[in-house]
Amino acid sequence: MKKIQKMHVHELVSQEIQNYIQESKLRAGDKLPSVEELARMFGVGRSSLREALRYLEAIEIVRVENGKGIFVRDVDIFRFSGKIKVENEKRFLLCILDVRRALEGKAIELAAKRITPAQLEELATCVKEYRKMKESGLDTSEIDLAFHRQIIKVASNPILEGMIESIADLYKKFFQEPLGNKHLFDATYPFHLTMFDAIAANDPDKALVELNKHMDCLEELIKSVL
Repeated sequence: MKKIQKMHVHELVSQEIQNYIQESKLRAGDKLPSVEELARMFGVGRSSLREALRYLEAIEIVRVENGKGIFVRDVDIFRFSGKIKVENEKRFLLCILDVRRALEGKAIELAAKRITPAQLEELATCVKEYRKMKESGLDTSEIDLAFHRQIIKVASNPILEGMIESIADLYKKFFQEPLGNKHLFDATYPFHLTMFDAIAANDPDKALVELNKHMDCLEELIKSVL
């Protein structure tokens, strides 16, 4: 029996916007209603609507021009085949991966410089739990997410942390059955150990190198999905 996946509000809204484009027979370049109008149409808050629009921009269905409006970017995307859906999500994950490289790259450098003994002990506990779950064949998505969040917290930069939190729902796509496979990124596990070792050694350069290896592995795994 296939598991029923939980959907966030912005995911439902993004589907409704795509349905609206189809039903209204809009073409590339056509303008959609304003944010306020769309929010009223779908009965959702502006924050959920903006999150949905960010997602649709990432997969190149719409473009948002400040002061001008929201425009349809590509109508060919609405050929509802499994391959098209996979390509959409792959493109989305790769776009978010670029953002992760930038934000987490700085976060891990700062964490390696600033981590306290107490914080290092907390991170070590997280790594031990990760290893234990991995060796037991359990789902490690939540502990994986916890590991990255701890690094961001240790960086001790509230603005950086706030920027990552602002895309929290998009960020979680890497940990909640990406491309329908919750084990897709299992191969990245060793890099969590090497990232931890670099942070423990207070070596920001090595920490960044290991993070980039981790991100390169993620990129290859995403691109490999057919």
